[in-house]
Amino acid sequence: MAEFWETSFVEKQTMWGFEPSESAVVANDLFKEKQLRNILIPGIGYGRNAQLFHQNGMQVTGIEISKTAIGLAKSHYGESIKIHHGSVTDMPYDEVLYDGILCYALIHLLNQSERSKLLSDCYRQLRPGGYMVFTAVSTASPNYGAGRQLSENRFEIMEGVRMYFYDADAVKREFGKYGLAAFSEIEEPMKNMPGRPALKFFLVTCRKEV
Repeated sequence: MAEFWETSFVEKQTMWGFEPSESAVVANDLFKEKQLRNILIPGIGYGRNAQLFHQNGMQVTGIEISKTAIGLAKSHYGESIKIHHGSVTDMPYDEVLYDGILCYALIHLLNQSERSKLLSDCYRQLRPGGYMVFTAVSTASPNYGAGRQLSENRFEIMEGVRMYFYDADAVKREFGKYGLAAFSEIEEPMKNMPGRPALKFFLVTCRKEV
């Protein structure tokens, strides 16, 4: 996985552009409404979603497996965003309790035990009363079933990229014990690839009880 993403960022650089995802816009509105200030983004990439929070007065910390992506983030945003280098599977990287967490289009790239650990690690680093927002690819997405099937709803859609596709039952099962507050479907247009169909995700919101 590390090699795949490092190679991707070396070859494609800022491959998704700089416009934030639809999910990040929704999360930003929630974080502003709840007056959250300290945000963690596992899988921050080169920071296209992080910058939205920073522009709205939030302090952002990220985790990123690709050194090239971190370099791109620093070249565009300077030192305004702190980024830990490493895999999300090796969390935690600090002892901070965060007000909010955004994990965009990452959890479905992990296997079952890794997904469970990520949720547990994020929830543990969420302060009481805080919110975490995940986007997880849906079985309704047009890329569902692509490539080689590995297990139920899990496919290697291309070499090095294995994806678990969520349905509503899977969302309830995996997020249920981590303060699941709401989930809904959301479309993410391929803004950098006009003409490609939008991918479909579940936008999952969890809240840690006070």
